[in-house]
Formats: sequence, structure tokens, C-alpha cells
Amino acid sequence: MTDATTEQQPEPPATPPTSSNSPSITTAYIHTRREPFEHGLLPIPKLIFSDGIQTLSQLKSTLFSSQPIASTLRINSETLASTLQISLNHARLLLETLSAVLHDDSDPLVKAKTTQEIDSIGVNVFDLLVFLYLQSYKRLLPKSHKDSASVADVWPSTSVFDGVLSALTPLQLVRSNSRRNMPSQTDEEAHQLSYLQKHLDNILTLLADSGEGEGNESLVLSVDKFEHLGFLVYFEEKGSNRTPLSQNAPFFANSDPDMPAVPVPASQVLDWLLQNISSTLEHISERVSPKENGPSNASDQDVPMVGICTSSAKPLTSPRGPTLIEGISKSSCVKKASDLKGSSVKVVNCQESVIYVLAPLRYATVYGCSDTTIIFGAVGKAVKIEHCERVHLITAAKRICIANCRECLFFLGVNQQPLIIGDNHKLQVAPYNTFYSQLEDHMNQVGVDPSINRWDEPVALGMVDSHDSLSHPAGASDVQAESATCLDPDQYTEFLIPKWLGGEEAEPTKNNPFPLTDAYLASQQRNHTNLEEVKQILRETQLEEIRKQELSSALHMCFKDWLLASGNIRQLYCLQE
Repeated sequence: MTDATTEQQPEPPATPPTSSNSPSITTAYIHTRREPFEHGLLPIPKLIFSDGIQTLSQLKSTLFSSQPIASTLRINSETLASTLQISLNHARLLLETLSAVLHDDSDPLVKAKTTQEIDSIGVNVFDLLVFLYLQSYKRLLPKSHKDSASVADVWPSTSVFDGVLSALTPLQLVRSNSRRNMPSQTDEEAHQLSYLQKHLDNILTLLADSGEGEGNESLVLSVDKFEHLGFLVYFEEKGSNRTPLSQNAPFFANSDPDMPAVPVPASQVLDWLLQNISSTLEHISERVSPKENGPSNASDQDVPMVGICTSSAKPLTSPRGPTLIEGISKSSCVKKASDLKGSSVKVVNCQESVIYVLAPLRYATVYGCSDTTIIFGAVGKAVKIEHCERVHLITAAKRICIANCRECLFFLGVNQQPLIIGDNHKLQVAPYNTFYSQLEDHMNQVGVDPSINRWDEPVALGMVDSHDSLSHPAGASDVQAESATCLDPDQYTEFLIPKWLGGEEAEPTKNNPFPLTDAYLASQQRNHTNLEEVKQILRETQLEEIRKQELSSALHMCFKDWLLASGNIRQLYCLQE
């Protein structure tokens, strides 16, 4: 794009007003929203466009040629399916994914609770266009493409973590030195900002309207279209909350809702955004450089946490990112709402441990863990688990995505179908199996409905890409991603969370809030009956006092042997500290 008028100059980076007693000016830096990058990418080939905005521009014209869409600016699942030539189920999945990552909590799609409501409400056309463009951030290269290097320059890879983690199993990751070279969350944000630097021109073109003149020079952006960029970025000053995107733009700031600001040239918006992105990238570089040249601080060190128990396993936090629980090994870790900064959690690189996060959350991510049990309280937006093996995950959530995992078991209370993508093996799903005193309160806070549990309806997406040698074994063929099987009801057991971990509640949760299906309910009742029968037999058995002591001693010894063999004795020691 070029400037529409020669008089206009690029606007300076956003700078919030300062008080007279403020010693210095604090810059409000631009940041990427992690949610659409981490939870909003779908491996559906027809949603990935390799021609920039050519197809999406045609899609925009097609949508606005429909009078209902032009007047309401919303598109429902049926129209979405026919327009994008995808199945109705995939259209619904797209809408559910969008509802989990939209930036505006007041949007009716975010408030929709049932599949029927999501279908009928639909998505704003401009949010859809930005979402579809972003799908190429995780683009699978076509087999026929010969120049992958040039394509990668235009379409960055999924993540800077690629090539560091994908070639390793979680256990290999834990035991290798590659962990030291893993990029930080700051590196990930820099990568996302660099992606936007390359593609903001196209994204603004999709959002802009045609004004007077010809070509890109005529494109203008209104304040309401500008706010749709909030799907990708936001401004935040240290110690303050996020503000509407337009309030940080000098050409829209303090505009009266009753008298909307005059649309501005899209080229002016582009220059201003690029200048702010450059400023943030420079700031990131300045922060990272001292760490590379000198000793790193405690939050950046790769500290082995073998044997560390609840009291000393402190989560790492950043001002904007999720609370990071990292490197827990052969231990137990308990985190409640008061221990977390923000409403998102990321559990990374943990092994042979039990992690309790008993709090209301918006997002939760598990990455690179093995032989670990993880319990999330209630997650109102999305859970994602990837590159894990032999992990047991227990969660009540709106939705969950499982990617590239092996031999994992999921006890789920989920309102939407579990999404399974990538190279998975021997996954099992089962109904939710635990509770703690504050569970129902936490579920109410984040909007998880216990009357809806679609744990047994997993949907598998994505193909194994034989050209991606880092993520998949050599010689792998393109096949449907392996789905999950349902756990045998006879193997279903309840997971007991110690009462002292649940906190105090006026009306505490006393049972699993998710109803069980008949087969699992019958199995649970059989287990309870068997336990009561054993207790009754022990009570009624006529034994001499010395025999009773021998029996009691034998039972305690067997129980202790089981605790030692299973590793649960370590959990008891840790939780009692």
C-alpha cells in the first residue's frame, strides 16, 4: 500500500498519557494474542489458502453479494459449509474453534452455549476472514511444491519450537540437551510479530472498504473494521489492563460512539502498525540481549526439579503470558487460583509427577510431558495437549485438542467434541472421574455445563504429512489421523483429590458433577459394592486378637508395596508437607 495523501506522516507508536509526577514516559507496546495462534489452527485443507488474499478476496465478494449477510455481517454454519465447500460438521467445528479464540467476550458467538445456538448465531464475516487468513500460519506445504525454502519465507513455520521438539519423544526431550536451546515465550511472540509484519498488508486489505480513487490507494479503514484486528494484537502498558485497540490509535482515539471517526487510509494504519511492531521487536531484542551476554535470572534457568515438592515448585509467570509450570520431576505440584497470575496455564516438560491446578481457567496447555497425571479444575475456553506420552489428563472444559500424543488417557467432562490431530497412537478417552469442593463454583465461573459431556465423540482431523520428517517417521503415508478408543468400563476408577486441597466452599461439590453413562455407572457401583463387601467380611470375621493384628499388618504391607510400586507414596509425602 502507499499513502493516500502526501501530507500524512506515519503516526508515532502508541504512548499513554502520563501524570505530572511521572518520572518517565511508559510506552504501551503492541503484542500478539497467543490464543488464535495456539488454539485456533485447524488442519482442514480447504481452510488453508496458499495464494495470499486472492481466494479470500473472492470469498469476501461472494459473501457480501448475499443480502442477509450484507445486512447482518454474520454467517451461519450452513452458509459457511456451502461457501467454503466443507462438510457441515467441519463448519460447526470452525465456529466452535472461533468461539474459543475470539477477542470480544461480548460477541454473541462467544456467549452461545449449545451447538444449535452456535449454528444459528454464526460468526462475523470480518472475524472469519482474519481467522481464515491466519490458518496459513500453520500451513502444510503441498507435496508438489519444489521450492519449500521460498514458501517458508512467505509462510512461516508453525512455531519456532519446530525442529527442537518434534524430532524427539517427550522422554528424549527430558534427557537431551536440546531443552537448553528451546525458545522462550518471548521468542514465540517475536516469531508471531514477524509473521504479522509480512502479512498485515493483506489482512488490512481484507478488512478495508474502497474509497475514492483506484487500487490499494483508495482503501480506507473504519473504526469498527479496525477493531477486528483485536483478534490478532492488543496494546498493554505494564501494570494496566488491555484497552480497545482503537483507543491506542491516534487516528481513532477518544472517538465518540455517537459520531464515529472518519475512516482513515489503510496505508496510514499499516504504517502505524508496522512502526509499533518494529518498536516491540526492538524492545524484545534489548531485553533478550543482556540474558544472552550475562547470567540468566532464576526464571530463565533450566533448573532440574527432581524431588521438589509442593512448597518449592513455584510456577513461572510473565506479565502477559500464561503461568508456566515447568520441569516438575518425580514430585507433586498443587496450584490454586491464588497461586496463578492470570487465567491461563502452561504445563511443560514434566515427568513422573502429579500436577494439580484447581482453579477456574480460560486456557490450559500441556507440552512435552511424560508419565504424569495432570488435573485441571475448570477451563472455560480450550485445553490443548501435545507431544506427550503416558500422560493421564483429567479436566472439565469447554473443549480439548489432542495433538501428537502416545499412550495417553483422558478423563473428560467436555461440552464440545474432543479434537484429535496429528500423529497419535493408543489414545483412550473416558468420562470425568473426580471432584473437589470448589469444582462446581469454578465451572460456573468459566461457563462449563455439566449436563453436556461429549467425551465419547472424538473427531480426528489432519493427515500425516510424509514430507514433515521432523514430526513424523520416515516413510509414513498420508492417512487419517488415528482417533481415540473408549476406556473399558471395567477399568474405570475414580480419582480422589485430597480434601485439604479443595479449599473451603459454602456449598461444596460432593460428587462428580458429570453424569455417567450406564456402563461406567454400573462399573463404579460394582467397585463400591465389592469394597463394602470386603469391609463387611473383615468386620464379621472371627479372629483372635493376634490374628487380627497379623491380618492388619499384612494389609498395610500390601498397601505400602503398592504405593512404592506405583510411585504414589511420593505423592503422599509431597502433599502432606
